[in-house]
Amino acid sequence: VTLAGAGDGDADAESAGAAVARFLAEAPGAGGAALVIDGLTGIGARGPLRRRAAELIAPLRGAGPRGERPFRVLAVDLPSGTGVDDGTLPGPVLTADRSVTFTCPRGAHLLPPAARAVGRLDVVDLGLPLPRETPLAVRPDDADLARLLRAPGGADHKYTRGVVGVWAGSLAYPGAAVLTCSAAVRAGAGMVRLVAPRRVTDLVLARRPEVVPAPGRAQALVLGPGTDPADAPRAVELRRALDAAARDFLPAVIDAGALGLLPAAMADGARPGAVHVLTPHAGEAAALLTALGRTRTRADVEAAPAEAARALAEATGATVLLKDTPTLIAGPGPGPVLSVDPGPGWLATAGSGDVLAGILGALLAAARAQEEGRARPDSADPAAAESAESADPALAAALAVRLHALAGELAAGAGPGRTGRPLAADDLTRALPAAWSALHGARSRHDGAPR
Repeated sequence: VTLAGAGDGDADAESAGAAVARFLAEAPGAGGAALVIDGLTGIGARGPLRRRAAELIAPLRGAGPRGERPFRVLAVDLPSGTGVDDGTLPGPVLTADRSVTFTCPRGAHLLPPAARAVGRLDVVDLGLPLPRETPLAVRPDDADLARLLRAPGGADHKYTRGVVGVWAGSLAYPGAAVLTCSAAVRAGAGMVRLVAPRRVTDLVLARRPEVVPAPGRAQALVLGPGTDPADAPRAVELRRALDAAARDFLPAVIDAGALGLLPAAMADGARPGAVHVLTPHAGEAAALLTALGRTRTRADVEAAPAEAARALAEATGATVLLKDTPTLIAGPGPGPVLSVDPGPGWLATAGSGDVLAGILGALLAAARAQEEGRARPDSADPAAAESAESADPALAAALAVRLHALAGELAAGAGPGRTGRPLAADDLTRALPAAWSALHGARSRHDGAPR
């Protein structure tokens, strides 16, 4: 079935041996066809589908979701009716199993919620020049992200690898600290410090005896996983750490329980910067924006997550990692939003976000350690003199999401053509070293760097 006027494409398909059906609105489903080609609209279209087009896809939409319907859908350029530039869904859309576009991806391919309708994306190079405008969204490839990973050398020690300070866990949610600290250790931190209630500390040390249960010098902080908003003394500790991170421009992951403290801290003069990475889901993003005078509901954020991520970055001055599918990362400046595949659906499990926070903390600490190495006039370590790109918090956040996704694929046994199996958040921490190695291998294959 071709959802477009007959033309040379249909003739070519027929000459190749395919049976081409002309779709009629009254035909049930796809009229027995195995493939539906969606060419109703292209990249020049704007707004929802018009009435006739919406009527054409209605019976196909009614045949069931992708993977359960008796036919497959190939979208030409993009699924018709998606927001080409902003990734919104202004009306009904027939989700595709696969989409093919040309020259470069568009916003609809990279930004949720439209990106979830794209399926597998193929970009065909026609030899045309790329658009000159600054891109709205970018998906970093593995080779680009892998360049940020540095294997330690013989001259390295704890502080050249990066030390992470963790304020996580509570009597109500003690496991969050175990997961956050384990993830930071397994993502390559030179040392992890923990500030937590005694019961939480005991649980962490039983699993990770290398964690240091005391505050001290750290090159990045992780604030908030598993903290209890009802625990007033703990909130005071978190607020002090948050104020210190803002004052000293110390890289920090501001997650979960620490996010709600940010508006009051800003009202009292704290000024976050790009090195502070907020990690909200849609509900937390809506609450933050509303508290900062930019009222949003959760539904607003879910309908236009890229706009919400940019608005939150602008309102706070921080880098924003908005948890979605795809995950979006927006910096406080004018650059494009980064779009990163968050991995298999099995990652939607309790504690998965705590693991992500620990990974990101380790990467931010490593980036700060490299900055300190470059600043030393006597530094002769070539690895410490790598590109300052490694200090970009948005790229570090994208790398954290990618490592988290790869660990999820390994732990679940998921991948192209493989459904995978259930996983627990602790499985992710165990899979992290293999995920690190696999991603570092992408760098090695790309530019010949030593493994």
